[in-house]
Amino acid sequence: MIEAATAPPDRLDLLHQLFASATHDASVAMCRWTDGLITLSLDEVREIPLEEVSMELNLGDDLLTMVVLSLKGEIGGEMVLTFDEANGRHLAASLLHRAVGTSDEWTELEKSALTETGNILGCAYMNALTRLIQAELVPSPPYFIQDFGASVLQQALMAQALTCDRVLICRTGFHRQGEELNWRVIFVPTDAMRQAMEDAFHCTR
Repeated sequence: MIEAATAPPDRLDLLHQLFASATHDASVAMCRWTDGLITLSLDEVREIPLEEVSMELNLGDDLLTMVVLSLKGEIGGEMVLTFDEANGRHLAASLLHRAVGTSDEWTELEKSALTETGNILGCAYMNALTRLIQAELVPSPPYFIQDFGASVLQQALMAQALTCDRVLICRTGFHRQGEELNWRVIFVPTDAMRQAMEDAFHCTR
């Protein structure tokens, strides 16, 4: 069990640098995928007590459209790509070069457009982390889900809850031609992943 005290600032600064590099790679991939329309920026890297995660991330009580993928194993983590309904629909429409869907049900093509977005982002992050820690990381196939954000995040945190009472959260924002969008990538690495990243950084200093 790790201590409940907040991580030292220099340690969080280190992790911020590491995730900033991964976010840069993901932003380049996203820019290519959307023909230059969408870029990413790293919003924050924080350690949060388990019981405060949902409140701190302000996921709210509304249903969200999400794409989820996992890194299995001890050195792993969970990545959750979140949209509100309108933003998810607009992204799917822009990727498919068609009008925004108005049906209550998402079509298979719309779901596929979003899951492929999650796949591109996930692979970009994982490739950057693989280069850093010198270990092969293979993400699971992403899946589309509509659920309450707090419920999905709670499931993503279950493994971490067994070993620690605080979790590391990496939150990334999306921008469309400079305008911030209501989309987020939340990456929750396992404690073993976080340790591997820190060890790799210290070895290269």
